[in-house]
Amino acid sequence: MESIQATKQRFGLIGDDPKLNRAIEKAIQVAPTDISVLVTGESGVGKESIPKIIHSLSHRKHGKYIAVNCGAIPEGTIDSELFGHEKGAFTGATQTRNGYFEVADGGTIFLDEVGELPLPTQVRLLRVLENGEFMKVGSSKVQKTNVRIVAATNIDIQESIKKEKFREDLYYRLSTVDIHLPPLRDRKGDIHLLFRKFASDFALKYKMPTIKLDDDAVKLLENHRWGGNIRQLRNIAEQISVLEQERVITAENLKEYLPDIGSNLPAVIADKKKEGDFSNEREILYKVLFDMKSDLNDLKSLTMKLMEHGNSEKVRNENESLINKIYGDEDDEDGESEELTAEKLEVLQIPQQSPKAAQKAESDKYYFAEEIEEEETLSLHDKELELIKKSLERHNGKRKAAAEELGISERTLYRKIKQYNL
Repeated sequence: MESIQATKQRFGLIGDDPKLNRAIEKAIQVAPTDISVLVTGESGVGKESIPKIIHSLSHRKHGKYIAVNCGAIPEGTIDSELFGHEKGAFTGATQTRNGYFEVADGGTIFLDEVGELPLPTQVRLLRVLENGEFMKVGSSKVQKTNVRIVAATNIDIQESIKKEKFREDLYYRLSTVDIHLPPLRDRKGDIHLLFRKFASDFALKYKMPTIKLDDDAVKLLENHRWGGNIRQLRNIAEQISVLEQERVITAENLKEYLPDIGSNLPAVIADKKKEGDFSNEREILYKVLFDMKSDLNDLKSLTMKLMEHGNSEKVRNENESLINKIYGDEDDEDGESEELTAEKLEVLQIPQQSPKAAQKAESDKYYFAEEIEEEETLSLHDKELELIKKSLERHNGKRKAAAEELGISERTLYRKIKQYNL
């Protein structure tokens, strides 16, 4: 079995990180077999090197090796590309075409970005994996192929399975062996080595002296997050090689080429959106309307109590929290004066009624109210119901957390749940 170091030299792999070595070791071990392999890792980490290692060290090394970027082929033509088509199978099919699985018979196919495959194509691929059979588009004849499939993806397949965008049975068939390549930020010891290799290559390519980094620039390089991984590092090495006149690069020079250098601070990167996040502007708008409606209902409730019991101190004391909610919290950071609080309460004062008006009010306490036909715009009830449902789903039915997210009391939420029969 070929050693890890010899494989690195053969395929131009730079670095001595234990995680990288383990990935290469697994590729060497699995190469002599026909086991399907799934290569995972972020975009730009060099996933395309693993299938090349597997193919060249396998008994199929004299057969064809075909790399297919599944994300770059339109959904309408991907079946034809992979499995071929018969003449007249669809508009524009003027002749019979052999697909990649037929051409690569006896060799290896590398399916890059396999997570982008449409579901109907996933079904066809599953059949190839299970018994080596496929049919061309527009044909009823079953054909056989003997290919080894190595797939790669930079997306979370488990998340795609949950969203029903990727078949679970296909995932388990592809990932008989899972090889994960670490991101560049987890290989800090390899970052400068890779930069020096790229700088040397570009110096030779463009016939110019090789650039070098001073100590501060090396530290800056190693501490950068490298969202684009090796691909991003290579591009920056090429930019600096071409654009910089001085061949010794300082940290100040390097900063000009690193994006978001000011925000490169330790942070917790969330894999998922926060549970309280609303996915689009429309939901934010409905959330605002929902909050306004809640405030309006509170205001109606307070007004009714004042009308029924008058402007008594008792009403104000009993509804102090409600008054603060409508007109603002008294415990704001800037603080509020007693005069401002008094002004808030003055807003709630209702003019004293004359005896005649009071007598009329006894028989019809709403005599002065204008009758307005209420119209529910934007299907607000429906959107309120939708927001409540989504919030409850996000918090697994926990009313307290859902109520806090929606900005209403748990009691109000409970009442609405009963109202909507949730």
